[in-house]
Amino acid sequence: MSSLAIVTGSAGLVGSEASQLFCERGWRVVGIDNDMRSHFFGVDASTAANRARLEQLAQYQHRSFDIRDRALVEALVSEAGSDLRAVIHTAAQPSHDWAARDPHTDFGVNATGTLNLLEAVRRHAPAAAFVFTSTNKVYGDAPNRLPLVEHATRYSVAPGHPYTEHGIDETMSIDHTLHSVFGASKVAADVMVQEYGRYFGMPTVCFRGGCLTGPAHAGAELHGFLAYLVRTCVEGRPYRVFGYKGKQVRDNLHARDLVEAFWEYIQAPRPGEVYNMGGGIYSNCSMLEAIDMTEKTVGRKLDWTYVDEARIGDHKWWISDLAKFQAHYPGWRVQHNVPAIIAEITDALRPLP
Repeated sequence: MSSLAIVTGSAGLVGSEASQLFCERGWRVVGIDNDMRSHFFGVDASTAANRARLEQLAQYQHRSFDIRDRALVEALVSEAGSDLRAVIHTAAQPSHDWAARDPHTDFGVNATGTLNLLEAVRRHAPAAAFVFTSTNKVYGDAPNRLPLVEHATRYSVAPGHPYTEHGIDETMSIDHTLHSVFGASKVAADVMVQEYGRYFGMPTVCFRGGCLTGPAHAGAELHGFLAYLVRTCVEGRPYRVFGYKGKQVRDNLHARDLVEAFWEYIQAPRPGEVYNMGGGIYSNCSMLEAIDMTEKTVGRKLDWTYVDEARIGDHKWWISDLAKFQAHYPGWRVQHNVPAIIAEITDALRPLP
């Protein structure tokens, strides 16, 4: 019998990449996804197309239910039992702005849903690796206290600072900082995932992602900036840049590179670990730089405007230090940089000739 993985948010960006990769490598995958993304961000953000593509795979089975439903989560994990080798938990409410409008739903999906999964796994398959897609927003706005230098198109960290050369590592505090409601719910889930690893000895891990992206991303204005940026340029739609003169820096990681990191971890799990995970020094850009690269790739000027007010809890500069994960799993490397990601998203969005 082949190994079994449960993937939550299986029709989303990271979940669909994980489901496909694990099926390709001979695993059976049970995917959980009820297309909450269309509820969060509208019909344009629906993950239905990804679900349809996955359901063509012989080793994939789909379950459409809500991870807030404890009984259904418990029943699925109990059914899997000792066959279950990994849970890849990517389901989330991912937007700052949306969370502030409905904190109960945000916390229910991000925190309570995670607890439902952890407890079901502890009861029925405690040896299964539990991979949680966390976020760099658990650090709140602490990165904005870094000494930054302004350049023509981006900010950088001042020379001589420990983060200048390699980015932000996992020693940055998550306390005494403004997280946003979304960031707070992800902190709750992140800490609980760590606790199940440290307290119960389960093989759990938090990957604190930067900007995760790729052609499978149903980007919306409130979440998924790079995919949404490319889409608006391809379709000739307006785009808004919020705050910091458009010089805020993001590291961008292709979802395929992220799920390759999941794969590496599952082969040799370490209980209660935390890794900052993004494009790092290999794949990052500012908003202004992303616009320039997109215009050149698409071959069209973007219709964009600037809004002077930044989003609450938004980072001026974020680049992940990948050294810890690469030290633990030296076979893993970032394979896609920003220009390559933009080109891939553009190709996926353009109509066939």
